[in-house]
This record gives sequence, C-alpha cells and structure tokens, in this order.
Amino acid sequence: MSIAYKIPESVLVVIYTPALDVLLIKRADAADYWQSVTGSKDTLNESYLQTASREVHEETGIDCRPGVTRNTEHLFGLQVPLRLPICLNPHEHTAYQWLPYREAAQKCSSASNAEAVLLLTHLALSRESA
Repeated sequence: MSIAYKIPESVLVVIYTPALDVLLIKRADAADYWQSVTGSKDTLNESYLQTASREVHEETGIDCRPGVTRNTEHLFGLQVPLRLPICLNPHEHTAYQWLPYREAAQKCSSASNAEAVLLLTHLALSRESA
C-alpha cells in the first residue's frame, strides 16, 4: 500500500472588498482558529494560480478564475465587489465573517496571515491613490 504525501507547496488567498473588509473563515478542525483561504497544490504540475482558484472555490464557493493576482511569494489577493454570501465546505470550516482589514489582521491566528492581510490592503490602498 502506498502512502499519499501532501505536496509541500501552498497558497494563501486574502479575499477583500473595495472598502477593505476582509473575509476570515473558521477552521473546522481547530477551536477558534480564523484564517484566510489556504491550501496546498493537488499535483506537482498544478500552477499556484490554479491552486489558489481551486482552494477559493472549494472553501468559499466563490468562482474566481478571472481576476486573481499573485506576487513572488505565492500570496494571492482576490477583490470581490461586496461582502458576498459564502458557502463553506463543512469539512474544512464552520463559520465566516467579514471584518474591516485592521480588525481582520488582529483576529488572524497566524502572524503571517495577519501580515498578508495588511500587505494586500496596503497595496490596494496604494493603487487607489495612484
């Protein structure tokens, strides 16, 4: 019997609105653990953009094939037009909430997730003022 190993390459997708409200989802397997969308590649040849799009759809029900961007650290941002209703995968997450970006960064259980929220919202604000 062969053992299936997880591919050690993953993505983090911060989903936010033009008003910089950030979507956080609560993990099903950890008490009070809030995060953005995360996930690993399914196959070695799956691109990071494909991984990000797939994970967003699997975890939230948002179809984001167009419009997702990434930087060299494989951090993705997805701006949606408004606070969309979310269809969570109950095996992975049990709740969601939209929060102003500073509050979302404080609520993130992971320091790197909090940093990503602040970085992406800073970039969004910079584009608006340019």
